[in-house]
Amino acid sequence: MKPLSDQQRLYLVESDQLYRAWQQARWRNHDYRYGMRWKMVNDTEYLVRLRDVKGNGKSLGRRCPQTEDLYERFMAGKQLAKQTLNGLTEKLRTQSRLNRALRLGRMPTIVGEILLRLDETRALKDLRVVGTHALFAYESMAGAEFKVELLASGDVDLLFDGRKQIALLAKKLGDQGLLEILRKVDPSFQVSDIDQCRAINQDGFMVDFITQDRGMYLNAPTKMTADDLAPIEVPNLEWLANAPCIEQVVICANGQPVMMPVPDPRAFALHKSWLSQQVDREPVKKQRDLNQARMLGQCLREYLPNFSMASDAIAKMKYLPKAMIKRSLNLLT
Repeated sequence: MKPLSDQQRLYLVESDQLYRAWQQARWRNHDYRYGMRWKMVNDTEYLVRLRDVKGNGKSLGRRCPQTEDLYERFMAGKQLAKQTLNGLTEKLRTQSRLNRALRLGRMPTIVGEILLRLDETRALKDLRVVGTHALFAYESMAGAEFKVELLASGDVDLLFDGRKQIALLAKKLGDQGLLEILRKVDPSFQVSDIDQCRAINQDGFMVDFITQDRGMYLNAPTKMTADDLAPIEVPNLEWLANAPCIEQVVICANGQPVMMPVPDPRAFALHKSWLSQQVDREPVKKQRDLNQARMLGQCLREYLPNFSMASDAIAKMKYLPKAMIKRSLNLLT
């Protein structure tokens, strides 16, 4: 594990601040995406706020001084939102070039592009990265670099909290589903014939759509569209679903900052340690799980003392079973 240089830390802080400002501007611009228009109905003009690409919308009343003023203020706000976004986008491009020159970006660009697409619609708020790629967020939090051999992964795991209605996620995605979002990043993404929760592109990169075990009395979460990915329930994943969510800006290999939501790093480390003890886990994965857990545990002790690994602090994480904490913690120290 190697700490970042002072210059890298400066660029990381500036990237974080700039991305969060750009994120807000992009959301605001996205809110104006369908616009307003005047619609003639029975010889009377009505102001309509559009809500989809098909032209459906909600009437705001017939044309009068009040609705004309509403229309003018909307159009002025739309123009301002676009100008603000364009200005921040240019600054973000410049920052990305600086990040790339300083070799600050380490996360695969395709992961960042997927997260950017999801973040544009605010759908990322309903997801968490819980696999190996989450380690990029934790090293960014620490201002350090982990061993690259423990970061390499050909797939990204997106966790959806099964207690939520998937229809709400579909609404944010514009009813186009997760697969269509992935295809905007790479048109070659296809749902796997073997695992309906997995999308694979022509380079073999995989995106897994997962959720926690909802119990036998609850129906399994459905697809957002007929041809979309089907979230698969994974046992004991509720530990990560229940953990506090942390939103961390991470730098991609192309220098682009991107937001990544991840579970509390202590929960992630303990879960990885627990995985390494499972008898049905593949041996090669078990050792990798343990190495990742120990690396993150070391990171928490040396760089992130605010995430205490002391037994009394861990005991307050009520969403984790006591027996699991005890066995997993012993392997981290």
